[in-house]
Amino acid sequence: MQLGYIIHYVENVAATLDFYEAAFGCARRFVTPESDYGELETGATVLAFASFALIRQGGKDPARPDPARPSGEIAFVTDSVQTAYEQALAAGARAVAEPKRMPWGQVVSHVSDPNGFLVEICGPVDAQP
Repeated sequence: MQLGYIIHYVENVAATLDFYEAAFGCARRFVTPESDYGELETGATVLAFASFALIRQGGKDPARPDPARPSGEIAFVTDSVQTAYEQALAAGARAVAEPKRMPWGQVVSHVSDPNGFLVEICGPVDAQP
């Protein structure tokens, strides 16, 4: 078995895709004609967003993300954490934690996307101190 999709529920799919393209350089893979569902290329696993309206049609009532109390995060790995962090901020992300080298050698930072989802921007785990 393989993980195929990570789907987050948002108010505005098109604006969310625009943000992730500008902030993280993701390429748009697919968007429904109604713009209520869209996917981004991120490597082996697709990052997707569905509108609250679409998921409610399926009988679910999703909670909105709370950046002060995240229940998960989206993580992007890069060799240039500081540059990626600054690019995300310039695209409209809110700063949560500036890049910092962790005791295990990895550089990690966090931002919040316009929807309130926590996004980690980090270096490879096997980075040397």
